[in-house]
Amino acid sequence: MQRKLISQLTTPDEVVRLCGWVETVRNQRRMQFLILRDHTGLVQIINERTANPDVANKIDTLTPESAVEITGKVMFNKAVKLGGKEIVVQSLNIVGYARSPLPLQEHASQENRLDWRFLDLRKPKNQLIFELQTVAEHAMRSFWTEHGFLEIHSPKLMGSASESGAELFRVEYFDRHAYLAQSPQFYKQMAMAAGFDRVFEIGPVFRANPSFTTRHDTEFTSIDVEISWVDSHEDVMAWEEKWLHSVLSEVKNKLGDKIEEMYGAEIRVPEIPFPRITMAEAYDILGSKGHQVDRGLKGDLDPEGERILSRYFQETRDHEFVFVTEYPAPARAFYHMRPAANPKVTKSFDLLWKGLELTTGAQREHRYDQLVDQAKEKGIDPESIKYYLDFFRYGCPPHGGYGFGLTRMLMLMLNLKNVREVTYLYRGVNRLTP
Repeated sequence: MQRKLISQLTTPDEVVRLCGWVETVRNQRRMQFLILRDHTGLVQIINERTANPDVANKIDTLTPESAVEITGKVMFNKAVKLGGKEIVVQSLNIVGYARSPLPLQEHASQENRLDWRFLDLRKPKNQLIFELQTVAEHAMRSFWTEHGFLEIHSPKLMGSASESGAELFRVEYFDRHAYLAQSPQFYKQMAMAAGFDRVFEIGPVFRANPSFTTRHDTEFTSIDVEISWVDSHEDVMAWEEKWLHSVLSEVKNKLGDKIEEMYGAEIRVPEIPFPRITMAEAYDILGSKGHQVDRGLKGDLDPEGERILSRYFQETRDHEFVFVTEYPAPARAFYHMRPAANPKVTKSFDLLWKGLELTTGAQREHRYDQLVDQAKEKGIDPESIKYYLDFFRYGCPPHGGYGFGLTRMLMLMLNLKNVREVTYLYRGVNRLTP
C-alpha cells in the first residue's frame, strides 16, 4: 500500500498506510492512544487492547521518537483536537526503535541541541525554517530568471585571496597550497567580462573568522548578484530592493500565517524605494543619539550603530530597511569604485535590516589602470592577482553587485537572535561536527 501523508487524510473510512515518528504514547487499561508525526503534521492513532492484542503489545514497548509504519482506518471525530480525525490501527511495524532516554531533552542548551542536531530538527518549528529557506530561494531564482539573470557556480578552491587575506583557510593542494573561497566576487566579475550581463550564485563560502558572535560563522551560504552596464551603485540598490520586495511578498503569501503562528514574527513586505543615507549622514544621526562610533573602524559602523540607525528609520519612516552609502575608501575593498568628485569615499553601500547588516554591495572599478593603482594602495601586489586583473584588460563593462548571507536573512525573517538556529549544520571556531 502506498504511503499517505498526514496532511492528505481527507477521506473517512479510508484504509491508509502512515509512516512517521512517535510523538507521545498514552496507555490505558482498555484503550491506547498514540500521536504520530510526519513532516506534514500530527494525527492521533487509537487501539482497543482486546480487539488487537498484537498491536497492543507493540505499543506497550514504544518509546518517543521511534520510527513506525501504521495501517489503519481514517475516522472523523469532532472531539479530537488534531484536525477532528483519528486512525483506528489495524497493524503496526516498529522500523526504528528509539533508545530511552533521549540524549536531547526539553529546554536543552544550544550546544546540546547542536550536538544532536538531527533530533532537534525533527521539531515542526525547526522544520519550518527550511521550508522557509526553500520558498525564499525559489522566489529569488524566479525573480532572477524572469529578469534575464544566469546562474553560475564558481570554484571554492582558489590560488589567492578574494577578500581580506586575514580570514583565509589554507589547504594542501597537491604540491602547493590553495585557499577556500571567501566569496565568489572575482568570478562574478569575470562573468561580467565574459558578457553574461547579469548573474547570480547561491553557494558556500568560508571565512577564518575567530569571532564568537551570534551572527558569525566560518562556513555559510552566500547569495551573490552582479549586473553589467550600471551607471552607479544606485542601479544596484534599485535591483536589490525590487528583488527583496518580490521575495518577501512570496514568503508572506505562502508562509506568512504559519511563521506568525509558530514564531510570532510578521513578514512585512517593504515599500519601494528603501530609505538611503550616506555614511556621513549616518554619523550625524548617531551623534544626535549620543552614540560615537570607534574611529578605529575607519568609517565603518559598529553593531550598536546599526541598531540605532534601524530604530531611527523604523520610528521616522516606518521602514525596516535602510541603505547606508558612500563608505570611506579605507573601509572598503580595493575593487570598489570611487567617485571622481570625491575619491575619499566609494560607490558602495550596506543594507541594514532590523538592526543588522544584511548586504554589502558596490559599483566595481572596471578601469584596469585605476584598479591596479587601488590594489597597490591597499598593499596588494598586482602580480598576486594577475589572473583577476586580466579580466579588465580586454573591454570590461561598468558593473556592480551585492552579496549577503542566507542565514542572516532567515534569522531576521523569524526574529531569531543567532545564526546557529537557522543553519542546517553550523560551523564555527569550536564546531566541526556533526
